[in-house]
Amino acid sequence: MQGLTIDQIKIGDKVSVEKTISETDVYLFAGITGDLNPAHINQVVSEKTMFKGRIAHGILVSGFISACLGMYLPGPGTIYMGQQLKFTAPVHIGDTIKAEVEVIEMNIEKNRVKLRTVCTNQDGKVVIDGEALVMPPKKVSA
Repeated sequence: MQGLTIDQIKIGDKVSVEKTISETDVYLFAGITGDLNPAHINQVVSEKTMFKGRIAHGILVSGFISACLGMYLPGPGTIYMGQQLKFTAPVHIGDTIKAEVEVIEMNIEKNRVKLRTVCTNQDGKVVIDGEALVMPPKKVSA
């Protein structure tokens, strides 16, 4: 399985994935990373914060951008070279997040693609905004 090569990609191409954030997602991510911040795993403490309840880890949510890049555009074989992120709103357990990536620049000579990366919630509110730089897979010779 191989993703799109640079000659198969054009500016304006876009893909998205959607997922509803569950309590299990947050607890598993906390356990895997060791980020046990009470804002994510302690309902009583988190209710006293500006968020008024538990929120998902921003990096957990940004992982959906990685799914877009690694599975669809460009897809399998892509090398993720960099990511700039702005966390613009909290993501609560039960929110449905749509991650979307769109090709905004291409450097064919260097085999690089820059994409706008945006995550929105079920109300259309942007929760993450940024840009990614990737290296699409090279064409496999037959």
